[in-house]
Amino acid sequence: MTGPTITTVLVANRGEIARRVFATCRRMGLGTVAVYSDADADSPHVAEADAAVHLPGSAPADTYLRSDLIIDAALATGADAIHPGYGFLSENAHFARAVLEAGLTWIGPPVAAIEQMGSKVAAKKMMADAGVPVLAELDPAQITEAQLPVLIKASAGGGGRGMRVVRELAELQPQLAAARREAESAFGDPTVFCERYLETGRHIEVQVLADTHGGIWAVGERECSIQRRHQKVVEEAPSPLVERVDGMRERLFEAARLATAAIDYTGAGTVEFLADEAGEFFFLEMNTRLQVEHPVTECTTGLDLVRLQLDIAAGDALPTQPPVMRGHSIEVRLYAEDPAQEWQPQSGTVHRIDIPGVAAEFDVLTQPGVRLDTGVVDGSVVGVHYDPMLAKVISYGRTRAEAARLLAAALHRARIHGLVTNRDLLVRVLRHPAFLAGDTDTAFFDTHGAHGRSEGGGTHRAHGRSEGGGTHRAHGRSEGGGTHGLDALSAPLVSEVDESLSIVAAALADAAANRAAAKVASGLPSGWRNLPAQLQRKSYQSRTSGAHEIDYRFDRNGGVTVAGHDGLELIEATPDRVVLAVPGPRGPVRRQFAIARYGDLVYVDSPLGPVGVRRLPRFSDPAEHVATGSLLAPMPGSVIRLGAEPGSTVEAGQPILWLEAMKMEHTIAAPAAGVLTAVNVTVGQQVDVGAVLAVVEPAGDNQE
Repeated sequence: MTGPTITTVLVANRGEIARRVFATCRRMGLGTVAVYSDADADSPHVAEADAAVHLPGSAPADTYLRSDLIIDAALATGADAIHPGYGFLSENAHFARAVLEAGLTWIGPPVAAIEQMGSKVAAKKMMADAGVPVLAELDPAQITEAQLPVLIKASAGGGGRGMRVVRELAELQPQLAAARREAESAFGDPTVFCERYLETGRHIEVQVLADTHGGIWAVGERECSIQRRHQKVVEEAPSPLVERVDGMRERLFEAARLATAAIDYTGAGTVEFLADEAGEFFFLEMNTRLQVEHPVTECTTGLDLVRLQLDIAAGDALPTQPPVMRGHSIEVRLYAEDPAQEWQPQSGTVHRIDIPGVAAEFDVLTQPGVRLDTGVVDGSVVGVHYDPMLAKVISYGRTRAEAARLLAAALHRARIHGLVTNRDLLVRVLRHPAFLAGDTDTAFFDTHGAHGRSEGGGTHRAHGRSEGGGTHRAHGRSEGGGTHGLDALSAPLVSEVDESLSIVAAALADAAANRAAAKVASGLPSGWRNLPAQLQRKSYQSRTSGAHEIDYRFDRNGGVTVAGHDGLELIEATPDRVVLAVPGPRGPVRRQFAIARYGDLVYVDSPLGPVGVRRLPRFSDPAEHVATGSLLAPMPGSVIRLGAEPGSTVEAGQPILWLEAMKMEHTIAAPAAGVLTAVNVTVGQQVDVGAVLAVVEPAGDNQE
């Protein structure tokens, strides 16, 4: 059978997803077309395409979810095929049908297969009929206390959106309503369903490929059990559980092939299962698209899954047998989010992103090393309209231990400037004894201590400005704060001692920058005098350990004295590099630090680990003071709901309002019991990060 001729592919997606598909198209000699929203005008995927078409607006509903605009873009640019990527319209049967009706080639499964799997409710019934084990669906109207906890899921999509865990019957209806709103916003379909929630389990999925000639491949399983907000964070192939349980892989592959055959599937897809420690498993859903985590399968099979999608769409047959898996691959999702603040998404400018030792981008690794798939570059802006994932960092090793070691080292040494990320958490996971032992169920973060457990749309207890908890004078010892309140996995990679040394390096580099910019006597050490002089001071604020005051003095020979760091020797100090000899029990040890600054933000990178601080002004501005009890917006977003009226008495943790940002709902809760004295926003209002949303006057503040 001969299929359509494909010469130019439009990718109906953005960022890293579009770049991934473009990379394969270039290797195959195919033309590429990008579409982009207002917010993505400067995105790398736009510059890399042969042609690009603007979709006016920034909200997904106005841009990447407009099938008519995307098809018009393909016809206008001469594209003859559309690849949907993953997310947005990738599992939308109406879009797939419209693509075919426009005379274009659809790089995806048949419309009927998408429709059958598009409703998770109907899909589970079909899989049960095909002999695939499933978890029974529960009717929300008939759920009893004995059936708790239950999981609410969006029928039309995944990625954690529209998903809630309910442990108390009184919470069922409010959580159903919230899940429906989130599903409607993310997928355009508010339908949700319920099923029994397994507190611990393994999320195992099988990559399938099927051609139009009857060939079906199960090309390896992936384990994606480490999740937050029901979204995957760490994925790997093969699965440690499947490796351990005899015969499980064969049973999994057979179930995946049954599911694929039951719907006459063609193209690339993923059959997802929830498994227990004994190796029993239940069908969750079938994703009728390429998965975010597909690189780990590529690295362990040598396959380019996007190439195979294009080949199958062109009518080619799969070889008789799939390749045998080799080695081990691990992928982590690097997000702009703060795990220590209930996974709070971040927005703003990525000043720098540099992962050392990257051997490939958007390509298969054949030797041990690190691969990078990213949609951002230095200077990219992370907005509020889309998912805050910065990059997927993937390692390949001969063994699982080697893959984990390579990936942890690359992340540890990465230079990521401008936004708070989950990098430290990822490194700690990859080095955690339980992870290295393969003990990676879906409760990993709860079991091993990651702050901010959230089962759907985080809660932010906004209590106004924080002074950072304690002051650190030169040597970095905390006098009333530090990182002790953070859970183990959320804690910074750098110890207090090493952070203090890095901040000393920042102060010395800043002093060198000041001298380099001086118009008079720039060759003299900063602050040098013929007579003994007072120590100079530079102050910095660490997000996790509070204020640091570095007191130092240069001598006439360029040496330095730093309070609290006896014996420290300055070898070199320039605005962007500092070398120190640090005293130790066996003699001094040289340490090198790279320094970068963006306004008042200062980043110090070294083998000790990454440190980011904010330079504090010598004199504070009274206009910047925020009243105690002010609830600040943790991110830019839209107010979608108010939970209390001004003048009402509120309890600690009570929801005051809800923000929608990055396709998720975020609850802004009262930090303490008191009186809600002001609400400064209305429903539908767009707010910037740091905006004062409301004020709660703590109980007792107005009493004599």
